[in-house]
Amino acid sequence: MELSLKSARRFVDEIPVSLAVVGVWGGELSEEGQRLDSKFRKALTKLMDELHFKGDFGETLLVPLGTRRTEEKGPGFALLFGLGKKRGVSLETVRKAGAKLVQEIARLGFKEAVTETFLSEKLGKKEASYALAEGALLGGYAWNKYKTSSPSSKRSEKLRLWLARSSGPAVDRAEVVAEAVNYARDLVNEPPNILTPAELASRASQMAQELGLEVEIWDERQIQQAGMGAFYGVAQGSANPPRFIQLTYKPQNPAERTIALVGKGLTFDTGGYSLKPSESQITMKCDMAGAAAVLGAMRAIARLQPSVEVRAYVAAAENMISGAAYRVSDVLTSLSGKTIEILNTDAEGRLTLADAITHADRQGAEAIVELSTLTGACVIALGEKVAGLFSNDARWGREVQEAAERAGEKVWPLPMEEEYLEALKSNTADLKNTHGRSRYAGAINAALFLGEFTEKPLVHLDIAGPAYSEKSHPLGPAGGTGFGVRTLVELLGV
Repeated sequence: MELSLKSARRFVDEIPVSLAVVGVWGGELSEEGQRLDSKFRKALTKLMDELHFKGDFGETLLVPLGTRRTEEKGPGFALLFGLGKKRGVSLETVRKAGAKLVQEIARLGFKEAVTETFLSEKLGKKEASYALAEGALLGGYAWNKYKTSSPSSKRSEKLRLWLARSSGPAVDRAEVVAEAVNYARDLVNEPPNILTPAELASRASQMAQELGLEVEIWDERQIQQAGMGAFYGVAQGSANPPRFIQLTYKPQNPAERTIALVGKGLTFDTGGYSLKPSESQITMKCDMAGAAAVLGAMRAIARLQPSVEVRAYVAAAENMISGAAYRVSDVLTSLSGKTIEILNTDAEGRLTLADAITHADRQGAEAIVELSTLTGACVIALGEKVAGLFSNDARWGREVQEAAERAGEKVWPLPMEEEYLEALKSNTADLKNTHGRSRYAGAINAALFLGEFTEKPLVHLDIAGPAYSEKSHPLGPAGGTGFGVRTLVELLGV
């Protein structure tokens, strides 16, 4: 859907469109709904009473008002939108409402509408405007690039939505952030035969040039020359060569600090010789969701221009099987100089990230945030909605967690238990890339492995659960979710 938002200072009934959306809190019309109800001789409350409409969250009721679309007479229809109990309202309530109402308006076939901003005693104009606009733009996302059939004739392909009594700057910021999230979603949803490492690098370069970011792309020869043996070891089995992507945003004034963002960029993961079952490979185009989140965040950062210098790093590769692929029992030498014995070729992401984290450290990052679809163990621990947060620095960990809370993305801190490091020690090399046959603490051991490649404050976000959804969810359709973009934007203070 092509959705355009317009901020307005006026009330819902003062904007000349055919559909007006008003909220219902706990069975009662909102202030804007009451205003509209009075204007149309209690048409809304009469129908609510007749149909026993209580306004549970997401419940809707379309009410014809019997007018033509004129500025004097107001809208021809009202859509009552259930918001649940007012006492439990949060920004997430409004965000999800924005997504749901856009989908419902499009389903009904309206091309233009106005909605109230769902203000309450707990939520101010700025906060509610931002959450509603962001939710609407995320909820209106669709991935139809490779569909040859036309969409349903009833569903609106274009929608112009007015946000009554909203904050213009908040809506503008929401548009930037939501566009960045949807950019990340597009990258994750691309099929792996299209989005190869070289293509991912090309798109990152194109975005950087468009938005004025510094960009540097290394090919396989430069990766080898740099000494990234762990990264290249994973990549060497594929006919599609790896790329190392580096983007930099610099503020106009001296930077307050320098932050590095690192994203896992496995554009497809077969598991290598430790082959994944076929059903587990179906979603492995999403194994670059960390990279997508980092690139999406850089897109928003370039437009919002924070006072922080931000550097992004993506080690893009495929994990494939061939005569050149790395094997179990191989020993790889990482950029840090540490040697790594391979016990499982499907624990490849941490190898690529080890070299990317080392490089970010050496380039002068004061603190690092890394995002990766790293372990199934984290999904078992926290499910599909919550990312695991691991940090070697309590203050930095809290800062990232608080940013996620403000952004409405769910993360949960898990320990980096140093006693478990013993399981990563190798008799052959410095480290093993997994903790062996044990079924325990897989996500923690992966985080501990990454922590061996920097002494800087590091947060590792294991987004294996929330990065990809196999069915539609409150903020969008099945596929890539763009998880992490909003957290990174909040973290960087823009």
